[in-house]
Amino acid sequence: MNYLLLMYLQETPGVGVDVSDEEVLRCALPVVERTSARGQYLAAGVLRPTATATSVRVREGHRLVTDGPFAETREHLAGYLLVEAKNLDEAIAIAEEHPAAQSGTVEIRPILVLPPAQ
Repeated sequence: MNYLLLMYLQETPGVGVDVSDEEVLRCALPVVERTSARGQYLAAGVLRPTATATSVRVREGHRLVTDGPFAETREHLAGYLLVEAKNLDEAIAIAEEHPAAQSGTVEIRPILVLPPAQ
């Protein structure tokens, strides 16, 4: 089964998650390497700070575009890791080894993969 691990971290207002790209890679690449070696890795990405986000809503046929994230929260979605795991316990073990679990929150969601259009 495929699981999407969503990494939530606290942002510094106006700065975003207060780490450099090099620090992100130093922390995240070992997890990518380990999950790749075990045949679990499918994809991963790091999101830029919420200040770079744009939210789009359509209500009653009218589009509303706003700068920033949809919700004001302490922790913001900072990245994701898409893995293949036998079950939730295996996905939890992967989440536990991710650095984001030490300083933020890792949310695990099973996903249904949609086939490409014919």
